[in-house]
Formats: sequence, C-alpha cells, structure tokens
Amino acid sequence: MNAYAPPAGAETTQVVIVGSGFSGLIMALRLKRRRIPFLILEKADGIGGTWRDNTYPGCACDIPSHLYSIASEPKSDWKRAFASQPDILAYLKRVVARRGLAPHLRFGAAMTEARWDERAARWTLRTADGRRFDAPVMVLAVGALHLPLIPRIPGLETFRGESFHSARWNHRFDFKNKRVAVIGTGASAIQFVPQIAPLVATLSLYQRTPPWVVPKGDREISDRTRTLLGLFPGLRLLRRGAIFAVQELRHLAMRRNPKVAGLARMMASKHRARAIPDLDLQERLTPRYEIGCKRILRSDDYYPALARPNVEIVDGGIDRITETGIVGADGVERPADAILFGTGFHVTDGYDALTVIGRDGLALRDAWAERGMSAAFGTAVAGFPNMFMLLGPNTGLGHNSVVLMVEAQVGYVMRRLSQMRIRRLRSIEIAPEVQRAYADEMQTRLASTVWQAGGCMSWYQDAQGRNTTLWPGTVIEYRRRMKRATLRDFTIEKATETV
Repeated sequence: MNAYAPPAGAETTQVVIVGSGFSGLIMALRLKRRRIPFLILEKADGIGGTWRDNTYPGCACDIPSHLYSIASEPKSDWKRAFASQPDILAYLKRVVARRGLAPHLRFGAAMTEARWDERAARWTLRTADGRRFDAPVMVLAVGALHLPLIPRIPGLETFRGESFHSARWNHRFDFKNKRVAVIGTGASAIQFVPQIAPLVATLSLYQRTPPWVVPKGDREISDRTRTLLGLFPGLRLLRRGAIFAVQELRHLAMRRNPKVAGLARMMASKHRARAIPDLDLQERLTPRYEIGCKRILRSDDYYPALARPNVEIVDGGIDRITETGIVGADGVERPADAILFGTGFHVTDGYDALTVIGRDGLALRDAWAERGMSAAFGTAVAGFPNMFMLLGPNTGLGHNSVVLMVEAQVGYVMRRLSQMRIRRLRSIEIAPEVQRAYADEMQTRLASTVWQAGGCMSWYQDAQGRNTTLWPGTVIEYRRRMKRATLRDFTIEKATETV
C-alpha cells in the first residue's frame, strides 16, 4: 500500500479543531493531556470566541463564575459572583498560556471549506488566507453565537447616523448627550442599556415582547472568601457543587412544574414592581407568555434604567428607518443619532456559513435541509465520518452552564478516538438510524416543555418551529447518556494504520 501523501503545502496533524472558544480549548486540553497531535484553527486574531467578540459595556455571564469555568482548570479568585467579559477572556488566555496551547493555534485561519477525502480517510480544510490543513479527525467547535443577526428593516441603509450590533461594539462612539435607539430586549440589551442610559440625552428602546427578568444577585467576592477558596480546594468544589445543584433545580420550571414556575414568576413580578413605580410601565413590561419560554434574563439594574426619565419604551415593533431616526408601529418618528442592535445571533442557521462536505459529496447544509439541524447526542452527524461537533444541535441549556455539556461531549469524543486507536479503525460514522431516532426523541420530549408550549416564538426554534437548539433534560442525564454511549452506534471501517 502506498503511503498517504497530504495535499501540497498542507499542514498535517491528527485532529483539527475549528474554533478557540470554550469548546475548542476544552477539546485541546484533553488532546494535549493524551499527547495526541492537534491544531486549532481560529478565524480571528485571538482566542475566546463569544467572550472575545462581545465587548459591549456591562457584558458578563449569567451563570455563576465558579460553575462557568473548566473543571480541570479551576479558578479560586473570581472577582464577582458573575464574571465579567474581561475576566472570562483573561481566564481563557491564562489557560492557554499555562497549558502550552499557543503553539497549536493558527490565527487568521477562517475555514472556507472542509472536505472528506474518502480514499485517504482524512479531512482537508482550506482557509480564507489560502492555507490548507489535513487530518484524519475534525472537531467543529464553532459555537452558535458568532454570526450577529441584524433584522431586515426597511430604510436601514439610508440611516445617516451611527449603527452597530452589540457584538461589534464601536468603542469610539461618544454616547454623551446623544439620542440613541436600541432595537431588541434580549440578553445583551439588558446588560448594555443600564450602562449607556445615564450618558445619553434620550434612549428609545424598541421591544416586540418584554422578557422575563429576575434578580441577578451579583456582588463582589470578598478577598477573604477568595483566599479561603484558594487555600482549601474542597471549599471551592463544595461551592461549585452547590451552584450546580441550584441550577439543575431550575430545570423543573422548564418542565412546567407549577410550583417552581410560579415561584420564578412571583420573583420576577416582585423584582419588576420594586424597580418600576409606574403601573402602566409595569404592565407594558409584563410578558404575555409563560416564564422560561424565552430565555429568562438576570439583571439587577435593567428595570431601574427603564424607569429613568430619559428612557422610553416603544411597543409594537418598527415600521421603517429613515435618514434621521426610526418610525415605530405607532407611526411616530423618533429621531436618533445612533441605532444599536441587541438582536442576537443566527443560531439555528449558523452552520449554513460553513462549507463542510462529507461522504459522497454531501454538504452539511443539505444533510439538514429536510429535517433541520440534528446530530446524535449533538455531536456526530451521519454522512460525515471522523467529524464531531461541540455544542451542536440540541445541546444548549436554558437552566445551567453549557461548559458542563461541552465537557461531557469532549469525554465522548476522546472515548471514540481511543477506540479508533485500539481497534485500528480507519473511520467511524454515526449510523443514520441512531441520529434519526435521537432527533425524533428530542422533538418529542421538547414538545411538552415551556420552550415549545409556553406561548412564544424564540431563537431556540428554526423557521419551521422545530427546537433544534436546546437539550430537554438535565445536565446529569446528558452526562450519564454520553458516558453510556458506545461504538455500536457507529459504522466502522478498519485500517492497517492507526488514526
């Protein structure tokens, strides 16, 4: 048998990881520990993914710091109960430096195509700058929150002022005494609106539907607490475990447990009433769908910002944008010097931007054209051998830390790689019937959850109303299932050489 010859000029390795956010770095840490050669392709000039791109004022995590971190890379000295974007990004950079991941990173490597070579049983990847990479195994760690969504509003292109998305924040823009319009009331907007409201002359907040907002309870972690957590790792683990247990209990609300959902609704209502003295404004900020149907937001300062005299809530959507402002559904044109989009990301169609070609020339977007995004365990897709996804379809959470989901997926991938090496397998590919059964299970289980039956439409759903984003169970269940999954779910092809 002739030895394999990689494409001319290609950089070869055993595993190529696409993306250097939390997912890509957790995968890299496990490969590094096992001494498996790998490369990380990153389209930008730095690591961090979501936490690199989102630098708007007030950007922070809504999962407690000690849980929103890598289990094998504990951090005892988080400054706040909920870490800010700069602190999270600094944490990830320290992980890269401490674990020697820098030599494995390839920056400015925006993947334009990944193609499976059936004859060689390898993936060939091309990047926008002309580089090529070659490996038997590919791991897509691109995440869901990386393509900003700007709605198509008539007249947007005619606006003469400043406009930008929250994930592309213009730090040069001076907000002082400006008339600012904010479109969107999601997770980003509730963080940056309180930061800019005191600076601007007027702030018009355009909302289609108000969100459910509960107190965040953010606070500084005292020096004494941080010292104790550093000296006694058992205390840190106990703290992490307690936070995990509380977050898991929130899942009961998503399952429409009346008592838990009622408690959450009461908490949100009291929070709103305390901050908003105006009864009419309270009513306009009260959601008409079940709590949890859309993402429950955490904030201590959002409602107080909306009560400011220079802030106006505009209901009913937008008719059009003019050269100098926005015309609401009420027919009133409100002047604006700047328009800020807090409108989220392309989530359910985010993978359409990737050209991934599997067995027999099958494109990933075509594989999902009929039934929507799906992957067995959110990790493996039929027709795409030796390819794994992290935070793929139906792995998002509405109640807990997705870092925990990633760690379960990485464990699953590592077990498959070990089996490939031990059994001398050329390729493995998830069986179509396994993927189909899993996708059917997801939709069946999700049908009764608040996300599907709570009276709203959300970014969790695709154009056909399928929830292809969220995992319907607890993190504990997902971890258990990932550990129990076996190679029997795959079709395998033996080889004379190890992967």
